[in-house]
Amino acid sequence: MTEPATPADASVSSDSSVRDVLVVGAGPAAHRLADSLHARDTDRRLRVTVVGEETWQPYDRVALSTRLDGAADLTLQPSAVWDDDHIRLVLGERVDAIDHVARTVTTDAGRVIAWDELVLATGSSAPVPEIVGHEHARVYRTIDDVDRIVAEAAALAEEHGRPARVLVAGGGLLGLEAAGGLARLGAESAVVHSGGWLMSAQLDEGAGRALGRIISGQGIALHLGTRPQTIHVEHDRVVGVSFTNGRRIDADLVIFAIGIRARDELGRQIGAELGPRGGVEVDTACRTSMPGVWAIGEVASFEGRCTGLVAPANAMAEVVADRLLGGFAEFTTVDDATKLKLSGVDVASFGDALATADGALEIVYADPARGMYQKLVMTDDAKTLLGGIFVGDASPYASLRPLLGTQLSAEPAAYLSASGMEAPAGDELPAAALVCACNNVTAGTIRDAVNGEHGEPCTELGALKTCTRAGTQCGSCVPLVKKLLEGELAKSGIELSRALCEHFELSRQELFESIRVLELTSFDEIIARLGTGRGCDVCKPVIGSILATQHGSYILDAGRGTLQDTNDRAMANMQKDGTYSVVPRIPAGEITPEKLAVIAEVAMEYGLYTKITGGQRIDLFGARLDQLPDIWKKLVDAGFESGQAYGKALRNVKSCVGSTWCRYGVQDSVSMAVQLELRYRGLRSPHKLKFGVSGCARECAEARGKDVGVIATDQGWNMYVGGNGGFQPAHAQLLASDLDDETLLKYIDRYIMYYVRTADRLQRTARWIEDLEGGIDHVRDVVVNDSLGLADELERAMDRHVETYEDEWAATLADPERLRRFRSFVNAPQTPDPSIARVPERDQFRPATPEERADGRAVLLAGATIPVRGRGE
Repeated sequence: MTEPATPADASVSSDSSVRDVLVVGAGPAAHRLADSLHARDTDRRLRVTVVGEETWQPYDRVALSTRLDGAADLTLQPSAVWDDDHIRLVLGERVDAIDHVARTVTTDAGRVIAWDELVLATGSSAPVPEIVGHEHARVYRTIDDVDRIVAEAAALAEEHGRPARVLVAGGGLLGLEAAGGLARLGAESAVVHSGGWLMSAQLDEGAGRALGRIISGQGIALHLGTRPQTIHVEHDRVVGVSFTNGRRIDADLVIFAIGIRARDELGRQIGAELGPRGGVEVDTACRTSMPGVWAIGEVASFEGRCTGLVAPANAMAEVVADRLLGGFAEFTTVDDATKLKLSGVDVASFGDALATADGALEIVYADPARGMYQKLVMTDDAKTLLGGIFVGDASPYASLRPLLGTQLSAEPAAYLSASGMEAPAGDELPAAALVCACNNVTAGTIRDAVNGEHGEPCTELGALKTCTRAGTQCGSCVPLVKKLLEGELAKSGIELSRALCEHFELSRQELFESIRVLELTSFDEIIARLGTGRGCDVCKPVIGSILATQHGSYILDAGRGTLQDTNDRAMANMQKDGTYSVVPRIPAGEITPEKLAVIAEVAMEYGLYTKITGGQRIDLFGARLDQLPDIWKKLVDAGFESGQAYGKALRNVKSCVGSTWCRYGVQDSVSMAVQLELRYRGLRSPHKLKFGVSGCARECAEARGKDVGVIATDQGWNMYVGGNGGFQPAHAQLLASDLDDETLLKYIDRYIMYYVRTADRLQRTARWIEDLEGGIDHVRDVVVNDSLGLADELERAMDRHVETYEDEWAATLADPERLRRFRSFVNAPQTPDPSIARVPERDQFRPATPEERADGRAVLLAGATIPVRGRGE
């Protein structure tokens, strides 16, 4: 975030042809208004002054939760708007008084600013009820609030030698983001909410309770149907909270996120008409009852209601910009669509989500065991979409939300991904369909931009986002924007761009080959030679994977740690409750009794939930980040190594017992499976890989559902490729028959390395083969017939991988610097408090009761943690 801007001289020019627009408040609504006036007022008929009491340039409050994970730059773009001579930004000053007659305002610094048009964009504040001890509570509203909360939680953890106990009052969007973010940082989070279920303003009971199960599963305690009554303080420090239901819990930090209160004090001061629930009342032009005074954003009350969402604030700003320049735009409705931004939780709602319309029909799919709830609200004839709710899987949200108010082309259940039905290939969005609610961008606007209806065609995603604003705020509509772009390009016969992302014009395949040929070894070198900018969450993991494949070095060294996603940084799979799973490699499922005993000992010592996976391995669930090194020390000492369950790499090789035990087996499938797993372990690839080896045609290892399937014959082995499970299951196809052991390994080497070098990002082998010109025949020509002359090169590349392979966890344990990544806080003790433990139950982890703590059976529930990026990574 930039340093506070120097307050500019806001004196009024003598040029009477220029009108002065004063905007009070420097939040997102003010930024949108200034940016819109900057773009529209080409004749510079207006001089704009924006006054904000915070010292930060206008920033993205929607992304405020990302600030919990570090000093993220949330500055709203474009920030260059503040460089315009006709737009002034005054920061760190609060407007205290308005003289409506003289048309001036006075700030707390004594500055007097004249205006011809006044826009109130003062936003809202976070209310704290006046309960006993309320002066010790914190709020979750601004960057300074979040930074203070993070610092306090870390200080409390250091002081007490345990995670800070944080209670968040409010089970809406902000409250859940705050609780989840602090849990990721290692705090013991709890939420108290007056409603009977979470997000009760946006979700019905079924969805709210499904969300509650997911949140509870993350180790966040829930107290529903009650509210705080007293904050208990000892020696000026918070020690606990009592609820209205009579219960008391321990707490070190109390945060209120119970909604917003419009900051309408300036409107009250000048006698403007107020809404029934506060806020300055506005009409469809966003005018207040006072001449020359407008209101936008959270302070504006439209039809008796204030809203804290970004989409209506942006829409109001656009209306006022149009009106100030002589237009006739109107603000007519509030878009209530919301999407939860809490890590590990997928929640969205839009339209008439609570089915309040007469005759509304609800189509619901619920799976409580999976924490899944999906609902569409339709007209009584089940044809027109009125709204929807998604919990656990919100993937249909992006494509359905723009169809609000239109007739669906198939039965509603087909649009619910959880139902397992086949949805139509894609309804053609009408031109008026709203694709990006944050910036009020329709499908027609996007199509026009792609086709160059009002200027140069925008044929790349980055350019399309820039010229339409679609996807530049919350980002949830980007997949749909990309789909519309590709559709329009296909209609025009234009070849679709295969650029990896906006920072690299090269495809993944082209990037792989360029890095290999140029012998580049770091992200900085690669982006300097082949890309632009600083990279993103798309290209960074891809480059990290490519470097790991080509060089076989430790994936988190030499600056590669920041390229990885959460799972690879932790070398463990993050689960929905924020803890991690531990999966030791068990090649072909073959294990000794001694090793089984070690796994059992580890599970009991750390209170981990155990599960035998479909890949013939044992998964241990519920480990905290700081526990992973100790757990892996015991496993590595017993002869285990990482099962790579967290990486886009070989996951496992499944095997039947083959000729060793089975009377039908014709080949030793166990021995072959062990050989394959040890050969290809740790190889980074575009997506995860699964193998299977069956000892006869009875196919007990289900090899034809795997990326590489090997089935024994009387003459050797049949090799199948391109099988996948998941959302788009596919049977593997026969590549070659009756192979001896040496030839089988040679063909697998070529096949896997060819896939690694040429597949797209996150493309499974089944889809890769489908997209290749010639499909399986082309793969056979390359692998078996060496049609491209690459056989020796591909085999040598695989040999290098085998020679340089090193178990990642063994390497981590041997290096104190690498182990520092697994401390929950930078200042956390080297040796974790032995009294901290998890209490596993079948469906969730729960905090121990006071009785259990007293008996020593279990103690504090530790919150979720994530690996912290250190300096120089």
